[in-house]
Amino acid sequence: MREDRTAISTALRALGIVGLLGIALTHLLDVVDKMKETPYVGWLYIALMVGALAVAGLLLAEGSARAWAATGLLAASVLVGFVLSRTSGLPDATGDIGNWSEGLGLASMFVEGCVIALSGVALALLGGLQAVRAAARPARMPRAVAH
Repeated sequence: MREDRTAISTALRALGIVGLLGIALTHLLDVVDKMKETPYVGWLYIALMVGALAVAGLLLAEGSARAWAATGLLAASVLVGFVLSRTSGLPDATGDIGNWSEGLGLASMFVEGCVIALSGVALALLGGLQAVRAAARPARMPRAVAH
């Protein structure tokens, strides 16, 4: 049973790391153009890539709820940024409003959505495992209160 949980955790973490690297890669492929068009967005891309690598490292080091929450939040923040850039636009960056068919953007949205879903599954499984562990622990005897 423990081996099954370890295998599942390892597989989920590997998928999460690949997803985070995919997010970093899609933005790496576009960062030069963004630096030319809107430099602050290019710098946000660089911050995102560094953040994705850092969170991937955290996920590699520990498959904790904290690591999975960071994974999901990072992917969700990128997806929100993408949607904003296509709907209302970003400050000084309105050229992508309505541009929903760009291949790299669609790939990025797909990867981000998968990472968000994967994080949700991992968090749900962690919560389930924690409940099982808590139920398996022997009940503590109350201590006598000293007056």
